[in-house]
Amino acid sequence: MSTDLIDIHAPAIEIQSLVKTFGENEVLKGIDLTVMPGEVVCVIGPSGSGKSTLLRSVNLLEEPTGGRILIEGIDVTDPETDIDRVRTRIGMVFQGFNLFPHLDVLGNLTVAQRRVKKRSKAEAEKIGHEMLERVGLAHKADAYPGHLSGGQQQRVAIARALCMKPDMMLFDEPTSALDPELVGEVLQVMRDLADEGMTMLVVTHEMGFAREVGSRLIFMDGGHIVEDGDPREVLGNPQHQRTQDFLSRVL
Repeated sequence: MSTDLIDIHAPAIEIQSLVKTFGENEVLKGIDLTVMPGEVVCVIGPSGSGKSTLLRSVNLLEEPTGGRILIEGIDVTDPETDIDRVRTRIGMVFQGFNLFPHLDVLGNLTVAQRRVKKRSKAEAEKIGHEMLERVGLAHKADAYPGHLSGGQQQRVAIARALCMKPDMMLFDEPTSALDPELVGEVLQVMRDLADEGMTMLVVTHEMGFAREVGSRLIFMDGGHIVEDGDPREVLGNPQHQRTQDFLSRVL
C-alpha cells in the first residue's frame, strides 16, 4: 500500500476501538479518539491508566491487540502499510532523552536524517543547526549530551524529532524526568510548537500547560477515556467522579 498519498481532509490521528492487552491485563479497552490537524490534545490520568500505551500505539511502538489506527487517512494497522515511512511523519519525545552519548549534539541530530531520509551530510547539518536555533540551543551543536542539563538534553531530543520534518509530535511525559527548575524551558519549546500550528498529542502531568496550551484535555482511567473536553472546563468543572477524585489529588 502506498503511503505517499495523504488525505488532506483526514484527521491527523484517528483511533477506532483500540484494544491492547499484555497477557491477562487489558490496558486499553476500546479507545476511540480523533485528533485533527493543528490540535494540541493533552492526556492526563493516574499511573497505569493506559496513557503511555495509547501514545506508543499511535506509531505502533506497541502493537494493538484490536482496533484500527489511521494516520492522515493511512491505516497503520494494515499489514500492507509501510510503517517506517509513516513513522517519518510522526515525531516522538519520551521521558528519557535517548541521546547517543558518544555523538555530539549535531551528530545526534543528523544520524537519522542521513540514514532514514537519505539526506547529505551538508543538508542534514543545515537542518540540524536550524532546529537547534528553534529550541534555543544553537550554541550547543558541538557539546556532548553528558555536558548538558536534563532540560537541554530534552530540548535536543525535541530538535532531533523536528529534524525529520514531522507532521505531528507525540510527547510522553517529556518533563517527568527533569528537575523542577528545568521544566519551564522544555514547556516553552512545546508552547512555541503549538503556536506554530504543530499537531500534538501530549501525555503530561503539567496541568498548567494543559490548561493554557491544550485545545482538548482527555482524562483516562482504567483503560478508558473517561472525559474529553475543553481543558478549562475539564479542570475547572469535571463531570465525572473519577475525574474529580484524580484532580482533587493533583491540583
